[in-house]
Amino acid sequence: MNLSNGCNKEMLKLKHLILASLILLVVHTNVRSADGKLLATPGVSQVEGSAGGGIVPWAQLAGYASREQISGSGYCSKVSVDDFALNVCGVQANFFDRVEVSYAKQSFEVKPLNTDLKQDIVGAKVRLYGDLVYSKWPQISVGIQHKSLKTETIAFALGANKKSDTDFYIASSKLHLGAVAGYNWLWNVSLRHTQANQMGLLGFGGEGKNKQWLLEASTAVLMSRHIAIGMEFREKPDNLNLGEDHWRDVFVAWFPNKSVSVTAAWVDLGSIAAINDQTGWYLSVTGYL
Repeated sequence: MNLSNGCNKEMLKLKHLILASLILLVVHTNVRSADGKLLATPGVSQVEGSAGGGIVPWAQLAGYASREQISGSGYCSKVSVDDFALNVCGVQANFFDRVEVSYAKQSFEVKPLNTDLKQDIVGAKVRLYGDLVYSKWPQISVGIQHKSLKTETIAFALGANKKSDTDFYIASSKLHLGAVAGYNWLWNVSLRHTQANQMGLLGFGGEGKNKQWLLEASTAVLMSRHIAIGMEFREKPDNLNLGEDHWRDVFVAWFPNKSVSVTAAWVDLGSIAAINDQTGWYLSVTGYL
């Protein structure tokens, strides 16, 4: 049996299982709005589907479910820079604050070529230790993101050697109450094992390139119960030798209640496919059940 085909079949089964879980979560008659965490502590929705910041997955799980609850959430995000635009919509589920599953659908507009690149991402995250607020040490989680590029022609033309692959990451997050001039301070550090080019939208790997462990980090100050201001950094590989730059953003997140959050950011994505200075804006809205 072809190992690649076998792996693809297993990931397809996982995708169907996650989607079925999310549908059951929404239609189950006993599901009610989960409210077991402090406002804003789940973070927002990352562009690959996980809970966290806009470009970095955090150790927190999606939604407000406590260890006795199940929660669901859905989101849409848009990133617009000089020559490209990314549109993402996805869903997430949190089972008893232990396991998160997610699904994201990405559409990446390449303005110079008047074409769109499509990618699906199925994710899962498991909390291994701790609580963001109440444990002495940081919360620690591990996660996977299986990515399937549906439009691989450009990726292969640029030198990518795969159209699907799986990222693995470990994340550590902590919220320190009253730590910065009386305001709550959050930080997250993640390590990602990946060979994705531009998050997978330009395929995976390149000639002679192997997976790497790369750093991702976020920090934020909660100016009130409802407003967080912060920044993120994401280290990127350069598998295609096109000068792929690291990503960074500065964001403001608004949490009016436990039903919705809105995030706006300035983003610097550097060079994309050898087109330099790709800066612009990011906007995301998440609804919580």
